[in-house]
Amino acid sequence: MNCAWVKDNAALLLYDELPDDARHELEQHVARCKDCAREIAEIEVLHKALSVLPVEEPSPNLLAASRMKLQEALEHTEQSHGLGRFTIDFAGWMRSVRFQPALAMVLIMAGFGGGIMATYWTRVSPAPSQQQGQQQASIAQISNVTQDPATNQVKIQYEKTVPETAQGSVTDPEIQRLLLYAARNNYNSGVRLDATNVLTQNTQDERFREALIFSLRYDQNPGVRLKALEALKPLVKQDVRVRDAILEALLKDTNKGVRADAIVSLAPVTADTSVRLTLEALAARDKDDYIRSEARRVLATLPTID
Repeated sequence: MNCAWVKDNAALLLYDELPDDARHELEQHVARCKDCAREIAEIEVLHKALSVLPVEEPSPNLLAASRMKLQEALEHTEQSHGLGRFTIDFAGWMRSVRFQPALAMVLIMAGFGGGIMATYWTRVSPAPSQQQGQQQASIAQISNVTQDPATNQVKIQYEKTVPETAQGSVTDPEIQRLLLYAARNNYNSGVRLDATNVLTQNTQDERFREALIFSLRYDQNPGVRLKALEALKPLVKQDVRVRDAILEALLKDTNKGVRADAIVSLAPVTADTSVRLTLEALAARDKDDYIRSEARRVLATLPTID
Protein backbone atom coordinates (compact mmCIF):
# COMPACT_ATOMS: atom_id res chain seq x y z
CA MET A 1 0.00 0.00 0.00
CA ASN A 2 1.47 3.41 -1.00
CA CYS A 3 0.85 6.97 0.16
CA ALA A 4 -1.09 7.93 -2.98
CA TRP A 5 -3.62 5.17 -2.36
CA VAL A 6 -3.98 6.20 1.28
CA LYS A 7 -4.62 9.86 0.37
CA ASP A 8 -7.16 8.85 -2.28
CA ASN A 9 -9.07 6.69 0.21
CA ALA A 10 -8.72 8.74 3.39
CA ALA A 11 -12.22 10.20 3.09
CA LEU A 12 -13.68 6.72 2.60
CA LEU A 13 -12.02 5.70 5.86
CA LEU A 14 -13.60 8.56 7.78
CA TYR A 15 -17.03 7.85 6.29
CA ASP A 16 -16.63 4.14 7.10
CA GLU A 17 -16.90 3.16 3.45
CA LEU A 18 -13.77 0.98 3.22
CA PRO A 19 -13.95 -2.83 3.50
CA ASP A 20 -12.58 -4.04 6.80
CA ASP A 21 -9.42 -5.55 5.31
CA ALA A 22 -8.57 -2.35 3.41
CA ARG A 23 -9.27 -0.23 6.48
CA HIS A 24 -6.93 -2.35 8.57
CA GLU A 25 -4.09 -2.00 6.04
CA LEU A 26 -4.66 1.75 5.75
CA GLU A 27 -4.54 2.20 9.54
CA GLN A 28 -1.34 0.17 9.72
CA HIS A 29 0.25 2.37 7.05
CA VAL A 30 -0.82 5.59 8.77
CA ALA A 31 0.75 4.39 12.03
CA ARG A 32 4.12 4.24 10.23
CA CYS A 33 3.87 7.24 7.88
CA LYS A 34 3.88 10.78 9.31
CA ASP A 35 2.83 12.43 6.04
CA CYS A 36 -0.24 10.22 5.70
CA ALA A 37 -1.08 10.67 9.38
CA ARG A 38 -1.05 14.46 8.87
CA GLU A 39 -3.24 14.08 5.76
CA ILE A 40 -5.77 11.97 7.69
CA ALA A 41 -5.79 14.51 10.53
CA GLU A 42 -6.53 17.39 8.13
CA ILE A 43 -9.36 15.50 6.46
CA GLU A 44 -10.72 14.54 9.88
CA VAL A 45 -10.99 18.23 10.78
CA LEU A 46 -13.09 18.78 7.64
CA HIS A 47 -15.11 15.68 8.44
CA LYS A 48 -15.93 16.98 11.93
CA ALA A 49 -16.94 20.35 10.49
CA LEU A 50 -19.31 18.65 8.06
CA SER A 51 -20.66 16.36 10.78
CA VAL A 52 -22.53 19.21 12.46
CA LEU A 53 -24.93 19.18 9.51
CA PRO A 54 -27.81 16.64 9.63
CA VAL A 55 -27.18 13.62 7.38
CA GLU A 56 -29.83 11.07 6.46
CA GLU A 57 -28.47 7.52 6.55
CA PRO A 58 -29.07 5.49 3.35
CA SER A 59 -30.84 2.17 3.73
CA PRO A 60 -28.73 -1.02 3.47
CA ASN A 61 -30.63 -1.90 0.29
CA LEU A 62 -29.79 1.44 -1.33
CA LEU A 63 -26.17 1.22 -0.20
CA ALA A 64 -25.60 -2.27 -1.64
CA ALA A 65 -27.41 -1.49 -4.91
CA SER A 66 -25.51 1.78 -5.37
CA ARG A 67 -22.14 0.10 -4.85
CA MET A 68 -22.92 -2.55 -7.45
CA LYS A 69 -24.16 -0.01 -10.00
CA LEU A 70 -21.10 2.19 -9.48
CA GLN A 71 -18.70 -0.77 -9.80
CA GLU A 72 -20.36 -2.00 -12.99
CA ALA A 73 -20.42 1.50 -14.48
CA LEU A 74 -16.73 2.01 -13.74
CA GLU A 75 -15.87 -1.34 -15.34
CA HIS A 76 -17.83 -0.30 -18.42
CA THR A 77 -15.99 3.04 -18.54
CA GLU A 78 -12.60 1.28 -18.49
CA GLN A 79 -13.45 -0.55 -21.71
CA SER A 80 -14.41 2.56 -23.72
CA HIS A 81 -10.97 2.97 -25.29
CA GLY A 82 -12.17 4.14 -28.70
CA LEU A 83 -14.26 7.00 -27.28
CA GLY A 84 -11.79 7.96 -24.57
CA ARG A 85 -11.24 11.47 -25.92
CA PHE A 86 -14.98 12.22 -25.66
CA THR A 87 -15.35 11.04 -22.04
CA ILE A 88 -14.70 12.77 -18.74
CA ASP A 89 -12.38 11.58 -15.99
CA PHE A 90 -15.14 10.04 -13.91
CA ALA A 91 -12.86 8.79 -11.13
CA GLY A 92 -11.31 12.23 -10.74
CA TRP A 93 -14.73 13.87 -10.74
CA MET A 94 -16.00 11.50 -8.06
CA ARG A 95 -12.97 12.28 -5.90
CA SER A 96 -13.97 15.94 -6.04
CA VAL A 97 -17.36 15.16 -4.47
CA ARG A 98 -16.37 12.36 -2.12
CA PHE A 99 -16.66 14.78 0.83
CA GLN A 100 -20.37 15.14 0.04
CA PRO A 101 -21.80 11.64 0.60
CA ALA A 102 -25.45 12.57 0.08
CA LEU A 103 -24.72 14.32 -3.23
CA ALA A 104 -22.47 11.50 -4.38
CA MET A 105 -25.18 8.93 -3.64
CA VAL A 106 -27.78 10.88 -5.67
CA LEU A 107 -25.38 11.23 -8.60
CA ILE A 108 -24.52 7.53 -8.53
CA MET A 109 -28.18 6.44 -8.57
CA ALA A 110 -29.20 8.96 -11.23
CA GLY A 111 -26.26 8.41 -13.55
CA PHE A 112 -25.94 4.64 -13.58
CA GLY A 113 -29.43 3.27 -12.93
CA GLY A 114 -29.92 2.30 -16.56
CA GLY A 115 -26.46 0.93 -17.28
CA ILE A 116 -26.48 -2.49 -15.61
CA MET A 117 -27.66 -4.61 -18.51
CA ALA A 118 -25.44 -2.83 -21.07
CA THR A 119 -22.43 -3.25 -18.78
CA TYR A 120 -23.03 -6.95 -18.35
CA TRP A 121 -23.34 -7.47 -22.11
CA THR A 122 -20.02 -5.69 -22.62
CA ARG A 123 -18.28 -7.86 -20.02
CA VAL A 124 -19.44 -11.25 -21.30
CA SER A 125 -19.42 -10.48 -25.04
CA PRO A 126 -16.02 -8.90 -25.79
CA ALA A 127 -16.03 -7.41 -29.30
CA PRO A 128 -17.04 -10.46 -31.40
CA SER A 129 -16.04 -10.52 -35.05
CA GLN A 130 -18.68 -10.10 -37.70
CA GLN A 131 -18.64 -13.84 -38.33
CA GLN A 132 -19.13 -14.65 -34.62
CA GLY A 133 -22.01 -12.14 -34.44
CA GLN A 134 -23.72 -13.86 -37.36
CA GLN A 135 -23.25 -17.26 -35.68
CA GLN A 136 -24.75 -16.10 -32.38
CA ALA A 137 -27.65 -14.31 -34.11
CA SER A 138 -28.60 -17.50 -35.92
CA ILE A 139 -28.87 -19.61 -32.76
CA ALA A 140 -32.52 -20.33 -32.05
CA GLN A 141 -31.93 -21.86 -28.60
CA ILE A 142 -29.61 -24.08 -26.57
CA SER A 143 -31.39 -27.40 -26.14
CA ASN A 144 -28.92 -29.46 -24.08
CA VAL A 145 -25.75 -29.08 -22.00
CA THR A 146 -23.90 -32.16 -20.74
CA GLN A 147 -20.43 -32.84 -19.37
CA ASP A 148 -18.58 -36.16 -19.42
CA PRO A 149 -17.13 -36.69 -15.90
CA ALA A 150 -14.44 -38.99 -17.26
CA THR A 151 -12.98 -36.60 -19.84
CA ASN A 152 -14.31 -33.24 -18.59
CA GLN A 153 -15.54 -32.59 -22.15
CA VAL A 154 -18.61 -30.37 -22.44
CA LYS A 155 -21.20 -31.08 -25.14
CA ILE A 156 -23.71 -28.36 -26.08
CA GLN A 157 -26.56 -28.96 -28.50
CA TYR A 158 -28.06 -25.84 -30.03
CA GLU A 159 -30.49 -25.13 -32.82
CA LYS A 160 -30.20 -22.94 -35.87
CA THR A 161 -32.33 -24.02 -38.83
CA VAL A 162 -31.36 -27.61 -37.85
CA PRO A 163 -29.92 -28.88 -34.54
CA GLU A 164 -26.14 -28.57 -34.28
CA THR A 165 -23.67 -29.75 -31.67
CA ALA A 166 -20.45 -28.22 -30.40
CA GLN A 167 -18.06 -30.29 -28.34
CA GLY A 168 -14.83 -29.41 -26.60
CA SER A 169 -13.09 -28.56 -23.36
CA VAL A 170 -14.54 -25.97 -20.99
CA THR A 171 -11.50 -23.85 -21.89
CA ASP A 172 -12.44 -23.85 -25.58
CA PRO A 173 -13.51 -20.28 -26.60
CA GLU A 174 -16.48 -21.51 -28.64
CA ILE A 175 -17.69 -23.72 -25.75
CA GLN A 176 -17.32 -20.78 -23.37
CA ARG A 177 -19.28 -18.51 -25.71
CA LEU A 178 -22.13 -21.01 -25.94
CA LEU A 179 -22.12 -21.62 -22.18
CA LEU A 180 -22.49 -17.90 -21.49
CA TYR A 181 -25.22 -17.69 -24.11
CA ALA A 182 -27.08 -20.63 -22.53
CA ALA A 183 -26.80 -19.26 -19.01
CA ARG A 184 -28.02 -15.83 -20.04
CA ASN A 185 -30.58 -16.17 -22.83
CA ASN A 186 -32.15 -19.63 -22.90
CA TYR A 187 -35.86 -20.06 -22.25
CA ASN A 188 -35.33 -23.53 -20.79
CA SER A 189 -34.53 -23.27 -17.07
CA GLY A 190 -33.11 -26.81 -17.08
CA VAL A 191 -30.55 -25.83 -19.72
CA ARG A 192 -29.69 -22.68 -17.77
CA LEU A 193 -29.16 -24.80 -14.67
CA ASP A 194 -26.88 -27.22 -16.56
CA ALA A 195 -24.90 -24.35 -18.08
CA THR A 196 -24.60 -22.64 -14.69
CA ASN A 197 -23.33 -25.90 -13.18
CA VAL A 198 -20.46 -25.92 -15.70
CA LEU A 199 -19.72 -22.24 -15.06
CA THR A 200 -19.32 -22.96 -11.33
CA GLN A 201 -16.23 -25.05 -12.07
CA ASN A 202 -14.13 -22.00 -12.95
CA THR A 203 -15.20 -18.99 -10.90
CA GLN A 204 -11.73 -17.46 -11.35
CA ASP A 205 -12.64 -16.73 -14.98
CA GLU A 206 -13.91 -13.15 -14.90
CA ARG A 207 -16.64 -13.72 -17.50
CA PHE A 208 -17.89 -16.85 -15.72
CA ARG A 209 -18.00 -14.97 -12.42
CA GLU A 210 -19.95 -12.12 -14.01
CA ALA A 211 -22.40 -14.63 -15.48
CA LEU A 212 -22.94 -16.19 -12.04
CA ILE A 213 -23.53 -12.78 -10.46
CA PHE A 214 -26.00 -12.01 -13.23
CA SER A 215 -27.83 -15.32 -12.66
CA LEU A 216 -28.02 -14.71 -8.90
CA ARG A 217 -29.52 -11.27 -9.45
CA TYR A 218 -31.83 -11.80 -12.41
CA ASP A 219 -32.60 -15.46 -13.20
CA GLN A 220 -36.28 -16.24 -12.65
CA ASN A 221 -35.62 -19.83 -11.55
CA PRO A 222 -34.71 -20.17 -7.84
CA GLY A 223 -32.75 -23.36 -8.55
CA VAL A 224 -30.44 -21.46 -10.91
CA ARG A 225 -30.05 -18.66 -8.37
CA LEU A 226 -29.18 -21.16 -5.62
CA LYS A 227 -26.62 -22.85 -7.87
CA ALA A 228 -25.00 -19.47 -8.65
CA LEU A 229 -25.02 -18.50 -4.97
CA GLU A 230 -23.33 -21.76 -3.98
CA ALA A 231 -20.52 -21.12 -6.47
CA LEU A 232 -20.03 -17.52 -5.34
CA LYS A 233 -19.81 -18.29 -1.60
CA PRO A 234 -16.03 -18.83 -1.51
CA LEU A 235 -15.47 -15.43 -3.16
CA VAL A 236 -17.44 -13.31 -0.70
CA LYS A 237 -14.33 -12.09 1.16
CA GLN A 238 -12.16 -11.29 -1.84
CA ASP A 239 -14.67 -9.75 -4.25
CA VAL A 240 -16.88 -6.88 -3.07
CA ARG A 241 -19.12 -7.32 -6.14
CA VAL A 242 -19.95 -10.84 -4.97
CA ARG A 243 -20.56 -9.56 -1.45
CA ASP A 244 -22.97 -6.89 -2.68
CA ALA A 245 -24.79 -9.32 -5.00
CA ILE A 246 -25.38 -11.68 -2.07
CA LEU A 247 -26.55 -8.75 0.08
CA GLU A 248 -28.99 -7.80 -2.67
CA ALA A 249 -30.27 -11.39 -2.83
CA LEU A 250 -30.74 -11.40 0.94
CA LEU A 251 -32.77 -8.20 0.80
CA LYS A 252 -34.76 -8.65 -2.41
CA ASP A 253 -34.96 -12.31 -3.49
CA THR A 254 -38.51 -13.69 -3.54
CA ASN A 255 -37.40 -17.20 -2.52
CA LYS A 256 -36.89 -17.84 1.21
CA GLY A 257 -34.38 -20.62 0.50
CA VAL A 258 -32.15 -18.26 -1.49
CA ARG A 259 -32.36 -15.64 1.28
CA ALA A 260 -31.57 -18.16 4.00
CA ASP A 261 -28.56 -19.45 2.06
CA ALA A 262 -27.43 -15.85 1.52
CA ILE A 263 -27.24 -15.33 5.30
CA VAL A 264 -25.02 -18.41 5.59
CA SER A 265 -22.87 -17.21 2.68
CA LEU A 266 -22.19 -13.90 4.43
CA ALA A 267 -20.80 -15.55 7.57
CA PRO A 268 -17.14 -14.80 6.68
CA VAL A 269 -17.85 -11.05 6.32
CA THR A 270 -20.37 -10.37 9.09
CA ALA A 271 -17.99 -7.79 10.59
CA ASP A 272 -18.32 -5.67 7.44
CA THR A 273 -20.39 -2.56 8.09
CA SER A 274 -22.81 -3.01 5.19
CA VAL A 275 -23.45 -6.63 6.17
CA ARG A 276 -24.05 -5.69 9.80
CA LEU A 277 -26.46 -2.90 8.82
CA THR A 278 -28.36 -5.25 6.54
CA LEU A 279 -28.70 -7.88 9.27
CA GLU A 280 -29.86 -5.26 11.76
CA ALA A 281 -32.52 -4.06 9.32
CA LEU A 282 -33.74 -7.61 8.70
CA ALA A 283 -33.74 -8.47 12.41
CA ALA A 284 -35.87 -5.41 13.16
CA ARG A 285 -38.53 -5.52 10.46
CA ASP A 286 -38.30 -8.35 7.91
CA LYS A 287 -41.72 -9.83 7.14
CA ASP A 288 -40.45 -13.43 7.18
CA ASP A 289 -40.21 -14.91 10.69
CA TYR A 290 -37.37 -17.28 9.78
CA ILE A 291 -35.21 -14.60 8.12
CA ARG A 292 -35.84 -12.25 11.03
CA SER A 293 -34.86 -14.97 13.49
CA GLU A 294 -31.71 -15.94 11.55
CA ALA A 295 -30.59 -12.33 11.31
CA ARG A 296 -30.97 -11.94 15.07
CA ARG A 297 -29.09 -15.17 15.68
CA VAL A 298 -26.13 -14.07 13.55
CA LEU A 299 -26.07 -10.62 15.16
CA ALA A 300 -25.99 -12.22 18.61
CA THR A 301 -22.70 -13.91 17.70
CA LEU A 302 -20.98 -10.68 16.68
CA PRO A 303 -18.89 -8.57 19.07
CA THR A 304 -20.48 -5.33 20.22
CA ILE A 305 -19.17 -2.17 18.55
CA ASP A 306 -19.25 0.95 20.72
